[in-house]
Amino acid sequence: MYQYSKWFILMVIGIAALAIWAIYPLGEKINLGLDLKGGMHLILEADLSKFPSEEDVGDAMDLAMEIVRNRIDQFGVREPTIARQGDRRIVVDLPGIEDPQRAVDLIGRTALLEFKLVDEKGDVNRALQGDIPEDDQILYDSKKRPYLLKKETLLSGSAIKDARVEMGQWGQPYIGLEFKSEATDKWAEITGQHVEERIAIILDNVVKSAPVVKSRILQGKCVIEGQFTMEEARELKIVLKSGALPIPLNIIQNTTIGPSLGKDSIQKGLWAGIIGFIAVFVFMIIYYKKAGLIANAALLLNLLFILGAMAALKATLTLPGIAGMILIIGMSIDANVIIFERIREELAKERAPRSAVDAGYKKALRTILDANITTLIVALILFQFGSGPLRGFATTLSIGILASLFTSIIVTRIIFNLLIAGKPRKQMSI
Repeated sequence: MYQYSKWFILMVIGIAALAIWAIYPLGEKINLGLDLKGGMHLILEADLSKFPSEEDVGDAMDLAMEIVRNRIDQFGVREPTIARQGDRRIVVDLPGIEDPQRAVDLIGRTALLEFKLVDEKGDVNRALQGDIPEDDQILYDSKKRPYLLKKETLLSGSAIKDARVEMGQWGQPYIGLEFKSEATDKWAEITGQHVEERIAIILDNVVKSAPVVKSRILQGKCVIEGQFTMEEARELKIVLKSGALPIPLNIIQNTTIGPSLGKDSIQKGLWAGIIGFIAVFVFMIIYYKKAGLIANAALLLNLLFILGAMAALKATLTLPGIAGMILIIGMSIDANVIIFERIREELAKERAPRSAVDAGYKKALRTILDANITTLIVALILFQFGSGPLRGFATTLSIGILASLFTSIIVTRIIFNLLIAGKPRKQMSI
């Protein structure tokens, strides 16, 4: 057992070293949230006055979310937060943004839906190397796959009257598409000229689909078939409806958080954590002596594991997340206090050191698990139903609880086993 304990401690030290490597330097390995890094907080309100039916309003808001998400992806913001607020508002957090006006212009403009011909004769690989034909352009889909397209717009989204998901004979979803009467002849001409060619459907310069034209379409009604899942079919319907349901998005709140404010938040959070850690550290040494040192070592490991896990999971650290880490300091020590008090009770009964430690951990285990599991359940609920800062708090708290259980129940017990191996009772005190 003693030999295995030594190997376990070496393994824990190795994990701690790996965690240090994973988080250094801290600002580059862990994503900082809007309240720490600075950036923009926007509230967008959709003008839904043109949509009397409830179904159209739902589609309109789904489309608005899709449009905003596409535009933020083009802007290259890391870890943005995009969430619905009520029936007609969208909340957007953009951490680390350096050009606020460009972000406002990009998000606030009207959506652009276009139909363009795929250049089947061109070589997309050569085009990617810079040899792009004069009349062509390269656009990508949401999975970053390139398409070589003709620059000419065959038809815009304003020509679409309606789009809906329908079910085929074998339960396969497809898209039913209907054009406005004034665009019927134009669509008939386009499809007649490009039979067996692909026409790409493009929203804000992102290729959403590129179906093959099977025949000339005369009545302004057509279907788009493919191996769609229901979710994929619904997403494409929403994209196509951007032509039939244009949605003005008005920015009703625009708050810019400067990097200096975020830096001040980090400093205050760190000082709060350091002061709290020192206070706990000193108290544990004074009250529990050597056992207090063991608890403090476990606490340091706990904090390292939290930061390492956040770096590995690419989680975002927010100011409430720092508050969660400070809370974990107290929770982690609380578990050790329960254990040490149980060991003291066993030593008072004049039990041998190893027997007292074993009994102390066994009696404290249920209390510790009950307290931590109930807190973990609350944290998971916050993560599921919360957004932004609440999720940051829930993430840090969840990781911290799991790390705390590991360090307080397993790591400290192994250290105790190493310290008391072969020692008589008189050398054991807490």
